[in-house]
Amino acid sequence: MNKLVMVIDDSLTVRKIVEVCLRREDIDCISFASGNEAIRCLTKHPERVPDLIILDIGLPNMDGYSIAQYIRMKPQCKDTVIIILSGHSSALDKLKGRLSGAKEYLTKPFTTQNIVALVREHLQINPLSA
Repeated sequence: MNKLVMVIDDSLTVRKIVEVCLRREDIDCISFASGNEAIRCLTKHPERVPDLIILDIGLPNMDGYSIAQYIRMKPQCKDTVIIILSGHSSALDKLKGRLSGAKEYLTKPFTTQNIVALVREHLQINPLSA
């Protein structure tokens, strides 16, 4: 079964850029504009657990830190890797990201090469096998 990446970002542009670069690498991807939408999807489809989540911090209604903490509490998501992709770049933001359960913290602006490399690394996808 293919690895699944979930992108949660309120920017349509960011979601589309990440989706396109991951799909070019044959990585399945679903995206949501808010944490509430993503949580609804996880609740409705518990069998479709993402292997990795790319998560923005500044989201409507529920910030990315809260979403990461919620995801970490779900037993089916215990192995899901969370990568924060945010415009917030202070040391405190990065610490809060780690404390909320994120493995990586990538700041905007970003390159698609960085995203693909991090996703490959954490999903243990060899570039030659994809």
